[in-house]
Amino acid sequence: MTATILIVEDEAAIQELITYNLQQAGYETVGADNAEKAMAVIKAALPDLILLDWMLPGMSGIEFARVLRRDDRTRPIPIIMLTARTQELDKVAGLEMGADDYITKPFSPRELIARINAVLRRLAPEASDEAVEVDGLRLEPVNHRVMAGDKEIELGPTEYRLLHFMMTHTERVYSRSQLLDRVWGDHVFVEERTVDVHIRRLRKALQPAGKDEWIQTVRGAGYRFSVLAAPPIKDSDAAI
Repeated sequence: MTATILIVEDEAAIQELITYNLQQAGYETVGADNAEKAMAVIKAALPDLILLDWMLPGMSGIEFARVLRRDDRTRPIPIIMLTARTQELDKVAGLEMGADDYITKPFSPRELIARINAVLRRLAPEASDEAVEVDGLRLEPVNHRVMAGDKEIELGPTEYRLLHFMMTHTERVYSRSQLLDRVWGDHVFVEERTVDVHIRRLRKALQPAGKDEWIQTVRGAGYRFSVLAAPPIKDSDAAI
C-alpha cells in the first residue's frame, strides 16, 4: 500500500529534489509551498505523512503543525520537520509541539527516506511496504499477496486493505466509522453498513485457512483483529 507524502517546502529546488527521490523510493507525493496550500491538500485527502519546512512564508511550519495537532482529523498524521535550525532548543521546540521527527538541512536523500520509513513503521504501519505476518498469516504489500502457510488467499482490493489495516493494528477495537476513515478514506462517503459486507467477505475468504475467527465482532463497539479466542462468529454479529 503506497504511502502518500505531502511536502510543504517553499524552496522550489529543494521540493523538486525531495519529490524526485521519494517517487524513486516508491512513494506518492504532493507538494505545497505554504501552509494555506498545504491545508487545501489536506482538506481534499489526508496524506500518510507530512514533510514540513520550519521557515515558510506567511504561517511558519511550526505554527502550522500546531494547527494540525489541534484538529481531531489531522492530529494523527505523522509530521517530520525540515529545518536549517541546528540549536538543541529549536529541535526540542519542534518535537514538543508534536513533530514525530526532525531533520536538519542539508540532509541526504538516503537519510530522509530512512527517517520516513522509520516513522511510518512506528506510527502508520499500514502505509509501509514491509510484509506483515501474524501467526502464520502473511500479507505482502509489494505484490498484494496474502498467504496462509503455503496457500494463497484471494482477496478483493477492499478486503485486502481492510485486512492490512487490521493486521497492523491487532487487538484494538475500531468502530465502523473509524474503519471507513482509515481504510476507505475520510472523504469517501458510503454507508457504515458497507463495512459489515466487507467484513463478511473477508471472513469467508479466510475461512478455508481457519483464520476467519481472527476477525472478531465486539458488540456495541466495532471489530478487532485478534488471534486470541473469541466467541463463535454468527451472521447476526454484524449488527453491532
